[in-house]
Amino acid sequence: MIIRVVLALALSAPPVMTSAGAPSVPCPVPMPARTSCGFLEVPERRDAPERKIKVGYAVHLSTAADRKPDPVVYMSGGPGSASMQLTGFLSQMFPDRDVVAVEQRGSRYSQPALACPETAQALLGRLRQPRADVGAAANRCRERLAEQGVDLRGYNTKEIAADVVALRRQLGYASWNLFGVSYSTRVMMDVAAADPEGVRSVVLDSYLPAGVAWYDDADRNLGDTMALLGVRERYETMLARLNRTPALVPVLDPLAGREFTARMSGDDVATILAEALHEAEVAAVVPELVGALAEGHDELLRPLADAVGEGLTSHEFGLYHAVQCQDEVPFNTYARGSRLFTVNADKAVCDAWRLPASAPTAPVVKAPVYVLAGQYDPTTPPRTAGPAAESLPDGRFQQFAGLSHAVFLASACARREIAGFVGDPARQSLTPCPAPEIRPGGLHVTGAPYQISRSPWLAAPLALYALACLVQLVTAALRGRALAAFGGLAGVAFTGVVAQSVLGLVNRNETALAVGLPDLVVPYGSIAAISAILTAAALFIDRRWPHIAATVISGGFLVWWFTWVL
Repeated sequence: MIIRVVLALALSAPPVMTSAGAPSVPCPVPMPARTSCGFLEVPERRDAPERKIKVGYAVHLSTAADRKPDPVVYMSGGPGSASMQLTGFLSQMFPDRDVVAVEQRGSRYSQPALACPETAQALLGRLRQPRADVGAAANRCRERLAEQGVDLRGYNTKEIAADVVALRRQLGYASWNLFGVSYSTRVMMDVAAADPEGVRSVVLDSYLPAGVAWYDDADRNLGDTMALLGVRERYETMLARLNRTPALVPVLDPLAGREFTARMSGDDVATILAEALHEAEVAAVVPELVGALAEGHDELLRPLADAVGEGLTSHEFGLYHAVQCQDEVPFNTYARGSRLFTVNADKAVCDAWRLPASAPTAPVVKAPVYVLAGQYDPTTPPRTAGPAAESLPDGRFQQFAGLSHAVFLASACARREIAGFVGDPARQSLTPCPAPEIRPGGLHVTGAPYQISRSPWLAAPLALYALACLVQLVTAALRGRALAAFGGLAGVAFTGVVAQSVLGLVNRNETALAVGLPDLVVPYGSIAAISAILTAAALFIDRRWPHIAATVISGGFLVWWFTWVL
């Protein structure tokens, strides 16, 4: 997925001191050269400043001859997502500027880190029977954090924004450019309002405006995205079918390190899709996926179920819920209820924790603001981001066709637009970006590719078949046995065209393999059948062991291909 690509772009090198001379510490993730990491010490609560905590950050120093004095400061979303791992990626976006990646207080690379495995395990337990009690798990987490001296009231958007302002002063930059994604767009808006002299420009990718009732809108946003993708009716059919008869799906529990059988209803699948749709590659295959699930292809639920477990390791849920319970949940009515278990679980955690609601904010931002939104984003949709952007005194808005959440991670064109805006914030014109070429084309629905990706040994029949056909082709050609040679040639040709089709799909959209194979592989099966017929005919003429082995392998392969793969 895109995060793995991003991590691969970070060039490993030893850290260095920042230009401001702040003491550096070993970086927790690989970093590009001329990067240092450190901690900003701040009060856990600025209204009760006795207890101190540490906020992690990384600074990459530009080596460009035309290095600009104002850096880009970046923070990931969540709440509770880490930021530092993107330093290398961002340094390539902004080669002529320093890049500062700042963590949220309480996140993975800050101290303390508000991990909450109790709540994460309970969220995964929503797929078990009996259903886990999320509120009870949240109380166990809060009690453990309290024993460590953590005051959850200090972990909210106001305090996180104040940390960013304090970091600019510690690092000694006169001004900088803010870059927020998803939740951190709210943080950056508060930073821009609180520190107007220190903010040159603001980039908001997947903007979550203040005053938007995200939980109340969650079901509508997901339904709207399904309608945009042209699958609203099939989506409702899928929900109804699985709500009547939930599917039993094997899934890996990454927290416990073992597999269990999940019971997945339609509402569970809707919840998982709401998160999975953050990836543009997932949005591109949702029409095929939802259509197949509506028709009963429950084997496709395995990758969705596994995604739940993987998602539970991407956030520090103690921080996530501390922020949501103070800054988001209290400002939603929950009047209509929700089919999404994440929405209901967050409410259960907040009911258990009873943290005070924060004071509503309406930040006034003077700096130029550039807002990006993905067409299929079910979390921060253009429907809310666009009007909010256009209401800003110096705001501009751009929607990106075919993309979803965190646009800059998926689009090189978006990255160029962001860099152009930061280079000249007064520029009003925006260059349209074409939709990415990630549509998978026709797919033959099968769960085999995903199972092979998890257990590569399952592809052994194909490897054995390809090798046997190659050996048959070479040996028969050398001995002048035309029938056997053509049988081997057909098998090699089959292997080649299937490999070419699959590689073409991977190049367009690797995620599509979780749904199936290119539909061309179905007629290609006739080439394998011809190969088996020619090989059997060669055996009829010459009943020696090489022909016997080739015939057995070809026959076994056809059974595997047509009964398991297809």
